[in-house]
Amino acid sequence: MSEPMDITIGWDVGGAHLKAARIEADGRVAMVWQESCPLWRGPEHLHAALDRILAGNTVWPGSPRYHAVTMSGEMTDLFATRKDGVHALVELLCRRLGSGDVRFYAGAEGWLDGASARLHPYQVASANWRATADLVAAHLGEALLVDIGSTTTDIVPLRGHGVATASASDSDRLAAGELVYTGIARTPLMAMSAEAPVAGRWVPLMAEHFATSADVHRILGGLPDGADLHDSADGGPKTVEASRARLARMVGRDAGDLSDAAWTELAAWFADAQLERIGRAIRQVLSRVPIDPHAPLVMAGAGAFLGPRLAARSGRPVLNFSQLPIAGSLVEHIDWCAPAVAAGLLLAGEKSCC
Repeated sequence: MSEPMDITIGWDVGGAHLKAARIEADGRVAMVWQESCPLWRGPEHLHAALDRILAGNTVWPGSPRYHAVTMSGEMTDLFATRKDGVHALVELLCRRLGSGDVRFYAGAEGWLDGASARLHPYQVASANWRATADLVAAHLGEALLVDIGSTTTDIVPLRGHGVATASASDSDRLAAGELVYTGIARTPLMAMSAEAPVAGRWVPLMAEHFATSADVHRILGGLPDGADLHDSADGGPKTVEASRARLARMVGRDAGDLSDAAWTELAAWFADAQLERIGRAIRQVLSRVPIDPHAPLVMAGAGAFLGPRLAARSGRPVLNFSQLPIAGSLVEHIDWCAPAVAAGLLLAGEKSCC
């Protein structure tokens, strides 16, 4: 292995994906990775995802000196408690990434080594949103961060170059409207609405995992390539035709019962319902933390393409995370991996000041 250089790898260990970003010694974001990682099925999936990313990293000169880790995977039902999850992930990552200096992001507590992270599991747990928010706040001062991923949406008010929320735990953030369980790929449609308009009638949805938000956005043509890395609800193909069939099952029909245009209209209704839910949460957050009406929505995540529609609802300008003055921000999919990028840049910046 080559000698370690002042290279930092930022890691975001989620319950469904592993994301990483390579930060060069000059602060440039050289590359990002997103790998499927169904952690709830067992730690071997995390090992496999780590193998793929670490193998991809070897094509770049120099080995990393630092690893900046943030996580939310501790909440998966693989672990009995979130504390157990943090302990297990810290141990696994220290072992796998031990060739470098491994640090764990703990929000306001800053960066912790493995031993300290084990002593402060609830500060390390689900702090990935905070890493993105801290970086955006440092650059913009005042904004509303909206990170729409495959599964969840984070809404974080930023003011005075800081994070303007007292919420820390997932429980607090759910109640505050800052964590919304809706995303562009993995959300079951039965969690998006209880009924839908079909052929002129309101039809109750079947409480079955027949279709997901990925089917909705695929039918509408908005789902980005590579954003849907997990199996479809029925394990079938990821085509518009197959998505129509899955959508039809939700209302007790077959795809051939109605025209393609009718299914597109139904998909559009679900997309509107999702935007309404996110928009409602945005209004809840802004009712508690008013920010300048000209402060932008900063969009991150694979669902950043929804930014213009959300901005139109709120009357604010919009920019993507990748449009911040981050060296290397033209790297493809940097918005999708915002917490990993942010963790890497935050730790790299701290180390360069020492």
